[in-house]
Amino acid sequence: MIEHGGRLRRAAQQYGIALTDWLDLSTGINPHPYPVPPIPAETWQRLPEDDDGLEAAAAGYFGTAALLPVAGSQPAIQALPQVLPGVRVSVLAPSYAEHAHAWRHHNASSFAAEALDDVAASNDIVVVVQPNNPTGTLFPRERLLAAHRRLAARGGWLVVDEAFIDTTPEASLATLAGTDGLVVLRSIGKFFGLAGARVGFVLAPATVRAALAERLGPWTVSGPARHAARHALLDRAWQDDTRRRLDMAGARLARLLRDTGCGQPRGPALFKWIARSDAGVLHARLAQQGILTRLFEHPPAVRFGLPANEAEWARLETALSACAASTIAAASST
Repeated sequence: MIEHGGRLRRAAQQYGIALTDWLDLSTGINPHPYPVPPIPAETWQRLPEDDDGLEAAAAGYFGTAALLPVAGSQPAIQALPQVLPGVRVSVLAPSYAEHAHAWRHHNASSFAAEALDDVAASNDIVVVVQPNNPTGTLFPRERLLAAHRRLAARGGWLVVDEAFIDTTPEASLATLAGTDGLVVLRSIGKFFGLAGARVGFVLAPATVRAALAERLGPWTVSGPARHAARHALLDRAWQDDTRRRLDMAGARLARLLRDTGCGQPRGPALFKWIARSDAGVLHARLAQQGILTRLFEHPPAVRFGLPANEAEWARLETALSACAASTIAAASST
């Protein structure tokens, strides 16, 4: 079973701390979600309809009408290996583990970020996450475009998961959707903070969208979820204000992590990732204080989401300072 963030109940049981006493920073979800308007009663009573304005709202937000709504990115991630033609597949690593898991029956190889140009020249399908989760690597847009051109020239495909790109929309390839050889995955779970709605979009040529729609079946996104997503995608004022707020919060988190001796943080506004050999120790020390982060083993690293309010920021700073003091004390005693 692949590990994901947000396993708060398990942590509460493991550390003997009540659920209500935890500060959960284990995901990269906006702690201030979009305020969804009340859902009309009839939305619960009728089957979802594809002429309710969701597709138009998404087209305006992403800059393309070449899109298919899906129940979050996950169904598309799992179905793409059955839809895209290709034998030689390479998936960015370390990265969001569901991609490698989905392509496991295709003998997919893994590649490091610096090897993108080489794998684009020698594979049929290349899968990247932009910006990468968890390392935070943000590929220059032109570099991804060059990789796409190489792949498409041979009938290959570049798959780009842009789950965390909303705070840096200028780096997105969404406006190129519909171009042969390119599939872009988007969702409203992270930036909009609506992970529970399970709404995502596949931006791709019509043939890919049709094949996915046939495989996934009708009504993949519920009526209430479509209602929430449509309003969120249309609210430009909220989006602009949220980008500014998240940029400031991300910079604040990076400063706090540096100032408390955690290391050099990387990542988009919604999370920061720190590689360190004693990542497990830091993760455990924070958990003992009721703060849940996301631990990674290869390479050893800890990922921090954003606190939601000043009390949470203060709690995190206190806990990190205590961890730093423990580290100094341990070093002095050896």
